[in-house]
Amino acid sequence: MAWIQFVCNTSQEKAEALSEALSECGAAAVTFEDDADQPIYEPEPGETPLWTATRLTALFDAETSSEEVTNLLTTMVDDVPRFKVEAVEDKDWEREWMANFHPIQFGERLWICPSWHQPPAPDAVNILLDPGLAFGTGTHATTALCLNWLDTADLKGKYVIDYGCGSGILAIAAALLGAEKVIAVDTDPQALEATRANAERNGVTIEAFLPGECPEQPCDLLLANILAGPLQTLAPRFANLCKPTAEIVLSGILQTQADDVMDSYKAWFAMQPATQKEDWIRLTGSRDVK
Repeated sequence: MAWIQFVCNTSQEKAEALSEALSECGAAAVTFEDDADQPIYEPEPGETPLWTATRLTALFDAETSSEEVTNLLTTMVDDVPRFKVEAVEDKDWEREWMANFHPIQFGERLWICPSWHQPPAPDAVNILLDPGLAFGTGTHATTALCLNWLDTADLKGKYVIDYGCGSGILAIAAALLGAEKVIAVDTDPQALEATRANAERNGVTIEAFLPGECPEQPCDLLLANILAGPLQTLAPRFANLCKPTAEIVLSGILQTQADDVMDSYKAWFAMQPATQKEDWIRLTGSRDVK
């Protein structure tokens, strides 16, 4: 199907009203982007923050009359901005994304391979991955930090919890690297579905749960690649889910947040120096039962 997109620059105050009006005019989708290099890393729960300068893009069917949309907008919002109308190239977007997701090596043993690719190193530990709608392909620095740690770990016979599993990439890596039992936890049912499908694709057994359903049996290793705020809130929960001397690996943390997250865990864990990749941090520690 062919599309056109309406693009404009607007302000933080006007963006939401303009988005609602464009949706009423028939837009199939409306997206916001930063128009002035003002990153927003971690909003508060329930917030949808926007940038002072926001670039708004509205997607319409190619048969849509730009003049009709503009005229209709003038009856719904004040000071309609000047739009640039562009044709959107008609592509098979799923195939386009697949073409740009290639096998990636982590450490010495571990490879992440798209499920539609032949593994480049058949004798390595290869994770065949189709992330679907869930986060986690290994391309993000936070996931890479965790995978590099797992590549060096001795997981034989261990019980591992991947809390915030996304696509299941860390849970599957742990299982393939020798963990005896692996539990995956996520608040998003789509993530649990992706994890189960990817586990089956890789021939490993992983039980996937919503947080309230997670078994209380303490583990040998807990992995959590989420965000700094939830990591701080979950510190007591993670302490209860870890055996004495169990290891913990935390990521999804910006450099500026590392000290606060580490302080949240010091009551229960002996924390080690942070490891950094780009702007992101990995924290590790061991359960410290005094």
